[in-house]
Amino acid sequence: MQKLNKIILYCRSGFEKECAAEITDKASQQEIYGFAKVNEKCGYVIFQCYQDNDAQTLVKNLSFRKLVFARQMFVAGNLLTDLPTNDRITPIIDVLSDCIDKAGDLRVEVADTNEGKELASFCRKFTVPLRQALRNKRILLKIANPSRPVIHLFFINNNCCYVGYSFSQNNSPFYMGIPRLKFPADAPSRSTLKLEEAFHIFIPYEEWDERLKGGLNAVDLGACPGGWTYQLVKRNMMVYAIDNGAMNEKLMSTGQVKHYREDGFKFTPKKHNIYWLVCDMVEKPTKITGLIAKWLTNGWCRETIFNLKLPMKKRYEEVKQNLQLLIDELHNKQINVQIQAKQLYHDREEVTIHVQRIWG
Repeated sequence: MQKLNKIILYCRSGFEKECAAEITDKASQQEIYGFAKVNEKCGYVIFQCYQDNDAQTLVKNLSFRKLVFARQMFVAGNLLTDLPTNDRITPIIDVLSDCIDKAGDLRVEVADTNEGKELASFCRKFTVPLRQALRNKRILLKIANPSRPVIHLFFINNNCCYVGYSFSQNNSPFYMGIPRLKFPADAPSRSTLKLEEAFHIFIPYEEWDERLKGGLNAVDLGACPGGWTYQLVKRNMMVYAIDNGAMNEKLMSTGQVKHYREDGFKFTPKKHNIYWLVCDMVEKPTKITGLIAKWLTNGWCRETIFNLKLPMKKRYEEVKQNLQLLIDELHNKQINVQIQAKQLYHDREEVTIHVQRIWG
């Protein structure tokens, strides 16, 4: 019986150190200790726990939503190597039969790297016979069940993989942890995908009709040329676009956008019915955090999504510091909020943060 004493975390290539620092920090807060294995630009991190069963405990109890740099998280055993090309399935079933039954889904995945993409076709083909074999052994249910654990296979090459599982209520629902979005042909810039992805990651689908409904008022600070404004207009919101630059003409022709040629740091809303504040300005993280804190403490918005552009070094520390600054500022003003932060697939050297103000 193979011990499942490792946690596999997918991340953006180049951010392995940040992902490793974060999981080590979060694990120690729960008095679980181990060490992270990091290979630069490999797109994943392996956290190995010192004590048996700690990996399962951590994957179950550590809220995935609170991890900033991880796209996916699951518990796994040792790397399966030298899988025979004529029968890769049997060794995989041997591992899974000892640790899980009646799983609700199967994902055969790779790292989000050039090397990983070369394996994607193999993984798609291999998924079909593996799924059938797992169903025959009753390790996987015949009909997908979103309330049951998810089986993960993470291939390093076509005869070498990690095998494990995640809990459906504490993982990313997306294959490889990446929402598959299509760039709208009429959007002013590719940055529009960052806000669309943020809605998918931070707002439960069952709440979209209320929190992303038409008729809401929104402010976009640093709006030009309108990539983020596009997402708000698409959802029939009325938008105040704040930027000294030029806005996309098609957006302006909708009649849903009012453009104010002002500095986003100096703009003050004249009305108190703003629901959404969004901001993707290029500025020092502490300055952006201070600006968002001002909007929230003044009650100028109900929810906000904004980006922090990260430095080249100590990026996890920078995110942690700014989140704490925001928490402290709002706590001092006795303002109740829910905060989430994630480095999204469409982010680059940045992290996206969502804050919802809670009344009552």
